Amino acid sequence: MRPASPSPGPTRADRMARLSIVAVGKIKERGIREAIDDYIGRVTRHFPVEEIEVRDAPPAELAPVLEKKLPSPAHVVALDVEGKAMSSVAFARWLDARMTQGKGRVVFLIGGAEGLPPSMRSRADEKLSLSAMTLPHRLARLFLAEQLYRAVTILRGEPYAR
Repeated sequence: MRPASPSPGPTRADRMARLSIVAVGKIKERGIREAIDDYIGRVTRHFPVEEIEVRDAPPAELAPVLEKKLPSPAHVVALDVEGKAMSSVAFARWLDARMTQGKGRVVFLIGGAEGLPPSMRSRADEKLSLSAMTLPHRLARLFLAEQLYRAVTILRGEPYAR
């Protein structure tokens, strides 16, 4: 049996959701920054998205900085190569469920060159994988921004605009 397709139109998440991306490092490449801004701009037509950047540091120094930047209350998701992988449709459904149940805010954590500090990985409510391959933080952020936009189009039953 095939799962029911998402219904078109406004979702429950449109009324209550907030997304945050807490990322280690600053995006310096203009083209990547423009692409991230484009996708996030498309998502913010439906609900707020906040990007928080922190300077890379050794794990022991980075963990408290990241912890301070986490909005509360929030469902914290560590992006990690060992996390759960899913299709875009499954991610859209997962995101809708997380944004409409409980805390109403989802925070994605993206590590730096050494990944996320172990304490932040274990502190997260969930771990998701964007790929079985390790991605540089700037590409992980771009990939996440695009998947957030794709999730919005899936949930709203809208065509994906390039």
